[in-house]
Amino acid sequence: MLKPNHRVAIFLHEGIRGDRGKTGLSLLRFSEAEIVAVIDRQTAGESLVDLTGIPRPAPIVASVEDALPHQPDVLAIGMAPTGGLLPDAWRPEMVQAVAAGLSIANGLHTSLADDPAIKPLLKSGQWIWDMRQEPAGLAVGTGKARTLPCLRVLTVGTDMAIGKMSTSLALHRASRDRGLRSKFLASGQAGLMIAGDGIALDAIRVDFASGAVEQMVMQFGNDYDILHIEGQGSLVNPSSTATLPLLRGSQPTHLILVHRAGQTHLSRIPDIQIPPLRDIVQLYQAVAQGAGAFAPTPVAAIALNTHRLDERSAQQRSRRLNRKLDFPVLIRFD
Repeated sequence: MLKPNHRVAIFLHEGIRGDRGKTGLSLLRFSEAEIVAVIDRQTAGESLVDLTGIPRPAPIVASVEDALPHQPDVLAIGMAPTGGLLPDAWRPEMVQAVAAGLSIANGLHTSLADDPAIKPLLKSGQWIWDMRQEPAGLAVGTGKARTLPCLRVLTVGTDMAIGKMSTSLALHRASRDRGLRSKFLASGQAGLMIAGDGIALDAIRVDFASGAVEQMVMQFGNDYDILHIEGQGSLVNPSSTATLPLLRGSQPTHLILVHRAGQTHLSRIPDIQIPPLRDIVQLYQAVAQGAGAFAPTPVAAIALNTHRLDERSAQQRSRRLNRKLDFPVLIRFD
């Protein structure tokens, strides 16, 4: 529902310097909409470009009220608090935004469309997009995406929150630059805000998860040369349940393995060591093929997240990994 002509204020309290602002920072990097303000009381008045390295010179303000003079028409909730629920302290700002005429793009598990303090304030043309909802008419997966003529490229990871969405978006842009009919398929709230459509996989009952992915892929697969499917989770992270439905529902023709340079253990479960990349490549290829039930699905490249490295160090890491594994290595600086 977010379109390029929208003027967006990103609600990002404590998310620029903290670790919960992934959605908002992704919007800053990739959204085609105009970002007119970022709301973060912790860094209000500071330079967004200096703080994030993202070339979006939007002002940082302390509140929704301070954002209103910049004339946004959409408030995008760019935070992912623990549990994905709206903190009580933020609710008055949501009410204030709607009362001021803004629509809300909401990627949290807390539904706002039926909130008794918000719903009566909605005027004609305003909307609340609660994107973490299960699509209607779902069925279980059947594997029929394997019949599509298009390429289907799924990002997979050595950990969660490692850059799978950013990699898929970068490859989508590169595909379009080469003249291919390319489509980015979102599977999480940040990707949904950027793409404007897709599914929120973590809002779907597990029995129907692969069916939801299949439904999305089948909707677009005959109209594009290549689909770049946003990955979720990791097969080596015990917190993750999303990777297998993506593999089965999309029936990918290629996988891109995303890894953060220098990371040796899971970021939120540090007592679990990440296996060697060669072993992880074999794991993903074996699971994707399902012991021969499905077509062989190669890991076509490794996307190396080099966010914390300078360009020279990133290039060195890339070359070493290429020599060690004999795989194409893509490097990213964001």
